[in-house]
Amino acid sequence: MTEPRRTSEPFACAPALRLEAHERLSTLHVETLNARLDRLEALMERMEKRLWLTVYGVVGVILAQAIDGILQVAP
Repeated sequence: MTEPRRTSEPFACAPALRLEAHERLSTLHVETLNARLDRLEALMERMEKRLWLTVYGVVGVILAQAIDGILQVAP
């Protein structure tokens, strides 16, 4: 019978571990920033919709006053 070979674990040195931890931390930072950007974009879209609704409301009031003025002048 053949004896099973012993597999040794890869050697983990401190600089490699620090680099790996730094890469994981950087990835986490990027994911967090992307999530924040997504939330900000959603907020901006909602604000933009509200702004356009306000603009259309103001234009509607101005047009209504103009039409009312025209109707009062013309019998």
